[in-house]
Amino acid sequence: MDPLLVDLHAVLVALAHLGLLGIGARLIVVDIDTHRLPDRIVLPTLAGTVALVLAEALLTGERDPLTGAQWGMLLLGGFYALLRLLSRGGLGGGDVKLAAVIGLVLGWHGGQALLVGAAAAFVLGAAHALGLIALRRADRRTHIAFGPWMIVGGVLGVAAG
Repeated sequence: MDPLLVDLHAVLVALAHLGLLGIGARLIVVDIDTHRLPDRIVLPTLAGTVALVLAEALLTGERDPLTGAQWGMLLLGGFYALLRLLSRGGLGGGDVKLAAVIGLVLGWHGGQALLVGAAAAFVLGAAHALGLIALRRADRRTHIAFGPWMIVGGVLGVAAG
């Protein structure tokens, strides 16, 4: 690939990640405050991320990241959809949609990123919940926002990938 194209690609990837970090930071604040991950933020993010991954595949001619992104979106989004069904309301629809976004990004970075990011969300969320229970600030019925842990896990997955 042309060196100028490589440099442009690196800049565009960095800008996309910065944009996703900004959206992630906003979602963390909203989820902690309202226990909601609004469709008006998550769905355009999903659509924009799909468009970026497709554009990258067209520009570079590389299909493996695109395939990984598709699998990541389907696997993580599907896993969260299953958890939503099994949790009887314990996990929200916004979490499922956010999982599709995070799975798309992590899968684009590769299988290791997907595994680390997905696992980190649950480990961090569980540690937070157990800490709140130990401090007697929560019990088994307390609703805890999971979106922040999904986002932090996603960032850790990207860093690991």
